[in-house]
Amino acid sequence: MAVQSKMAALPPWGYATAGAAGAVFANTLVYPLDLIKTKLQVQVKRKAGDVEDPSDPHYASTWDAVTKIAGAEGVLGLYAGMSGALLGVASTNFAYFYWYSTVRELYFKYQKTPGAPSTATELALGAVAGALAQLCTIPIAVVTTRQQTQSKEDRKGMIETAKEVINGEDGVSGLWRGLKASLVLVVNPSITYGAYERLKTIMYPGKTRLGPGEAFLLGAMSKALATILTQPLIVAKVGLQSKPPPQRKGKAFKGFVEVMQFIIEHEGPAALFKGIGPQILKGLLVQGILMMTKERIELGFILLFRYLRQIRSQQLAKAAAFAAEKAKSAAPVLVK
Repeated sequence: MAVQSKMAALPPWGYATAGAAGAVFANTLVYPLDLIKTKLQVQVKRKAGDVEDPSDPHYASTWDAVTKIAGAEGVLGLYAGMSGALLGVASTNFAYFYWYSTVRELYFKYQKTPGAPSTATELALGAVAGALAQLCTIPIAVVTTRQQTQSKEDRKGMIETAKEVINGEDGVSGLWRGLKASLVLVVNPSITYGAYERLKTIMYPGKTRLGPGEAFLLGAMSKALATILTQPLIVAKVGLQSKPPPQRKGKAFKGFVEVMQFIIEHEGPAALFKGIGPQILKGLLVQGILMMTKERIELGFILLFRYLRQIRSQQLAKAAAFAAEKAKSAAPVLVK
């Protein structure tokens, strides 16, 4: 079976390393979009007559955010918190792809009827992998979100920001704020990779290795679908993990339903999709580049492993021939 043989071609850490490397590369290229979509998602819509606070600027659009941030902080302001974000991206994707390849291997090992998994099965496998990854990596996401939404004057390093979160009202558990929303949001990568595998069998049947353009197209299409379906949850999660808006007077949200209620009350239902422009653009680029890069790295690993196995088999053959020659020369000569 093509899918099963592909999954057996590398150990889980090989797929995890390829996925993490591809994600870091892709997110480095489009990081300003990540920063801007986070800022757009946490801001509360201004009412007519409100005076803008210079320390808390309001952004009307993606381009407005780019110009205001660059004008106030320079180009480097568009990369605020990037080190923490990339650490989060690397750890989350390593954990996700590790568990995804592991649970898929287990599925193929114990499945009763041969064949590719159904769409429902693909979604379930992705959800299990996503939940396991989130449990391990959400503290980094909390710290990164806090860094991205801090003003230039209040911005701190990762360790200082983590201490600030811990010193808050939730204590150490504050590093896991938004865990419930994150666990619900495992449907996002689940939909993404489930759709990727399903579209792959539909658009490129029987093909185990995709070209760069094919992988980019499938990655972009699957991520766009997942983003549209889960955007309200993404907005709620960001609201949970950032500082509460001024209207809350420092009172943190208790759950993602409360965030959604606050957004609808102050901005209307359409605000649950705020920031969807840069979110989709970022998702299209990141997922496309990620899957394109991941496929190439996986292929490189497979070729490397085959080469190492070939070298090892040659060495073993030489060792066996040498041992046989030594045994032959050491054997006693029979005298007739």
